[in-house]
Amino acid sequence: PIMSSIPHQPSEPVTSTSCASADERQARREALVHDAIEQILRIHRVQGITRDSLDATAAVLETLAVQDEWFNLADFPPPASGQGSARYALHVLPDQSYALYLNAQHPGKNSVPHDHKTWAVITGIAGDELNRVYRRETDEAAGPGHARLLVERQVLVSKGTSVSYLGDDIHSIHIQGNAPTLHFHLYGKALETLTERLAYDPQTGVGTPYNKGHWRPNAG
Repeated sequence: PIMSSIPHQPSEPVTSTSCASADERQARREALVHDAIEQILRIHRVQGITRDSLDATAAVLETLAVQDEWFNLADFPPPASGQGSARYALHVLPDQSYALYLNAQHPGKNSVPHDHKTWAVITGIAGDELNRVYRRETDEAAGPGHARLLVERQVLVSKGTSVSYLGDDIHSIHIQGNAPTLHFHLYGKALETLTERLAYDPQTGVGTPYNKGHWRPNAG
């Protein structure tokens, strides 16, 4: 399922989650998301999009991620089938920028190496997601367009930790352990608009359109 973002309306803080209505909980959740995005927009207006500003962006999302009374697997579950993943849209600006999602994924979910063609920050709420980050080295001797993908580093994203990417960075994700994961995924542009992102063959390094072969509109 996909939850559409709703314009933020100021609301009084809800102090007791046990007696709050569903509408009050939704209003409080939207207020928290709105405030986080406003902080991130201020960071980017001052610093632009750099590795440092994405680190600062991650710090904002990490503060949001530990508030699991509002962001949890009970409210945002993975698919009932026991396989794959579900993505919930929390926020997208009218120009399709600053798209924040919650990704709920079952253990064993993996992705092929891919880029995004926009910046991205992934922050853990529950469970462990291993991110492999690659360096692509051209190998013209093997043929036109061929390259090698080398694992440059690995980052385990768990509760309150993050990894960030610029548009041409290449990574893959691998859900570890026996429990589902729930993570924030914030992108510079909404996923539906990222028609230029590429999936890379690990053996040849050749890139092909990611959205055509490896992406479903409501998951992954």
